[in-house]
Parts: sequence; C-alpha cells; structure tokens
Amino acid sequence: MISPVMPTYARVDLSFERGDGAYLYATDGRRFLDFASGIAVTCLGHNHPHLIAALTEQAKKVWHVSNLWRIPEGERLAERLVANTFADTMFFTNSGAEANECAIKLVRKYHDETGNPGRFRIITAEAAFHGRTMTTIAATGGYKYTKGFEPIPEGFDHVAFSNTNEMRAAIRDDTAAILVEPVQGEGGIRPATAEYLQALRAICDEYGLLLVFDEVQSGVGRTGKLFAHEWAGITPDVMTIAKGIGGGFPMGACLATEKAAVGLTAGTHGSTFGGNPLAMAVGNAVLDVLLSDGFLTRVERIGGVLRNRLSDVAAKYPKVLAEVRGAGLMLGLRCEVPSGDFGTKLRENGLITVGAGENVVRLLPPLIIGEGEIDEAVAIVEKTCRDWTH
Repeated sequence: MISPVMPTYARVDLSFERGDGAYLYATDGRRFLDFASGIAVTCLGHNHPHLIAALTEQAKKVWHVSNLWRIPEGERLAERLVANTFADTMFFTNSGAEANECAIKLVRKYHDETGNPGRFRIITAEAAFHGRTMTTIAATGGYKYTKGFEPIPEGFDHVAFSNTNEMRAAIRDDTAAILVEPVQGEGGIRPATAEYLQALRAICDEYGLLLVFDEVQSGVGRTGKLFAHEWAGITPDVMTIAKGIGGGFPMGACLATEKAAVGLTAGTHGSTFGGNPLAMAVGNAVLDVLLSDGFLTRVERIGGVLRNRLSDVAAKYPKVLAEVRGAGLMLGLRCEVPSGDFGTKLRENGLITVGAGENVVRLLPPLIIGEGEIDEAVAIVEKTCRDWTH
C-alpha cells in the first residue's frame, strides 16, 4: 500500500523535534551536528533569534495579499539586493527551480523582444542541477533526472563543465544563453575557476548571449562572498538564488540587469505566493546578518580553517578520503570508499552531511559555525575514517 506521503524520497528513518544553532535534536533523544543545513538552506543555523523575531512580527501583521498589491518588505528586499549585486531588478519565487524557470523564460523573452525570436537554446554544463520541474530537468539533463519523463522539453544543449572549447563549439545560430553554476553542488562540489567564468562572460559578449548563473546553492554567503561569481570579478546578466536567502523559509529570486529583463513586462510572468510578506520579512532578516560588518570575511576564514583541518584528516587516511574540495563553507569530501556508506557512518557518529555526485559527501554547515563545532565535526570525520580502516 502506498504511503500517505507520495514515496518520491528515500528518507532516512529519523525525525527531528527541534534545532538550535548548528545542532538538531531527534525525537529519539539523540543530538546531531548539522553539516547539511537542509541542503544549504538554514544558513544561519536553527532557531536564529533574529529570523524568529522578523517572522513573528510579520506573522502578527499580514501573511498573504498576492501580487495584486504592493508589498513594502519585498520592495525593500529588492532594493537591498540591487544595491549589493549587479542586478537592476528581480522576480521573487518560492524555490530555486521556479527561479530558474523564470530565468529561462526571461532569456527567451529577451531575444524575442530584441528582434531575435529564433534564439531560444540554452547551453548548460554536464553534472549540473537546476531543479525538478519539466523544464529544469531538461536544463539539468542526465538519465537520472529525465528517465520516464519523456518527451523532455526542447532547447537545451549540454557540454562538459569547465571546458570552453566545448562551450564555443556548441554555440549555434539559435543559441540564446549559457547557464552554469559557479560551484556545482549536486554534481560533487566542483568549483569553476575564475578563468572559466571570465571566459564565459567573454563568450557571451562575443556571441550576443545572456550569461545566467545559478547561485541557488553557492550564493547568499556560502563561499565567503555574497555570491560565488564575485570571486571571478565578473557579473552575469541573470542570476537565480534560493535556499539560504530564506534561512529555512521557502523563497527564491531571479535577478537580472534592466537590459536582460526588457521582455518581462506586466502580465508576462507571475506567482501567487512569490514575494509573500512572510518570506520577504525573513529574506530581509537574513540580509541583516549577512551584510553586517565582518560576517562574510568570517565565513571565508572559518571555511579555510575547516578545509585545512579536513585536509589533514584526508592526508592521514588516503584509503578513505581522496580529496577535500570546494569553497568557503561549501566543501566536499571525495571518498575512496562508497560515499553513501561513509555518510551513513558519519551520521551514526553524530554528524549530518548530504551526498553528491562523483562519490562526494557534501559539508554545508551553517555560516554561523564556530571553531568548537568545527573541532567536533573534524573529530567525527577522523573517528569515522579510523573505524573504517580497523
């Protein structure tokens, strides 16, 4: 008999009754150090007092009004993101997949509006992840996500990640844009080099394409900059965000330059819940913390501490861990042993992580993580390696 909740997830038989900072407390009494953060979502940890206060205050005022009316907290959040990014405007969504849907529509509408309606194809990278809607699994590509859902929507070409020769060779007369993640998350924590991102900017400028960065996982402070592409010193035309910007509340956004957004005029796109007052209040509260003096600098520093400590462990147990990779607090342990089994052992020892491609265990701790919690996490990783070799 099918379960009341549709069985689309391979859930672990574990549930949590509360969280506090970097810790989750299970209903069976166990405490876990949370280095998954709900897949890079709870960027300020659990039960953050500033987020609770913002959400509670807004909940006492008004929850939902629809986008038929002005939403002052949304306008304030948009103005703050505009002030701190390349973007001139944005569309609020409920998730990263919706943000990418918006970006795909924006790309096609841009070319239609500027006299090139035949340009609609988007080049994406292999091992990427852009969402689970029909169009975003087409953008993602790969048998794992598309099997059984054919026919897959047309309009996407896939090339090897970090390969500019393949990228150039894939450009056709009907190519409209390039869409990549500055750091591939689901693909195995694979950071793009600054040179690769700079080359993509140059290619887009040369061929009249829009450059779209999917920063759903790598953005909102995760790498030590507000957005990961900032490390490369270039800007996209369009960027999608979600996960961390809501700190655990469902929200996302598609940010764009005024030029790129020329086609998205009144009536061309919409959302009933996107930009909801509750989400906007939380988004502003997240930014309050992220934009405070020294916060992102600390993320970069503490990310370096964690990476160095993990690299020491990997060097000590080369038959278990092959490599530590990533950026800031978006790190991956590439395993020599099966990563799924290694992640299970980490959890049994008290550390929650999340899997990824290329036999990698993802470490995505909250950005507020302290050195004491890093000591604890590294000790668990080392114990797990030690147990594995004995």
